[in-house]
Amino acid sequence: MRIALYPGTFDPITLGHIDIIRRAAMLVDRLVIGVAINRDKGPLFSLEERVAMIEAECVALSRKTGTEIVAHPFENLLIDCAHDVGAQIIVRGLRAVADFEYEFQMVGMNRALDNTVETVFLMADAGHQAIASKLVKEIARLGGDVTKFVTPPVKAALTAKLG
Repeated sequence: MRIALYPGTFDPITLGHIDIIRRAAMLVDRLVIGVAINRDKGPLFSLEERVAMIEAECVALSRKTGTEIVAHPFENLLIDCAHDVGAQIIVRGLRAVADFEYEFQMVGMNRALDNTVETVFLMADAGHQAIASKLVKEIARLGGDVTKFVTPPVKAALTAKLG
């Protein structure tokens, strides 16, 4: 069974994330969405809210792809999380060259910790390359329309959270 781990904060989950999830799900039998607790980032949404949004967004994707997609909160090292969920693959989405520089360092460190876990990069679809959760939150916070960046339920959650 091919198991992949797609980690992130997902605060909130965006159309860019959903695109990577959809495409990764076509490559594996089970896709674990690792939801980083990451207290240092001070997420807008609680861990429970982020997990619930991911689960709601992934139901149809799981049905459509035939791949089991599950959310898994984690606070340990990424490589340890991969071991915990039995993942042989870590999936990372890339939007721009700047993402690659950071991810390249992460791959090197993860390979030093365990060279049996492969990292696979998926390029963001051109229509989603500018989407970043941080920017989506800022647009929503300032009263802008985030319809192009998130699904309607996530937009509603942002509106409810930010007023």
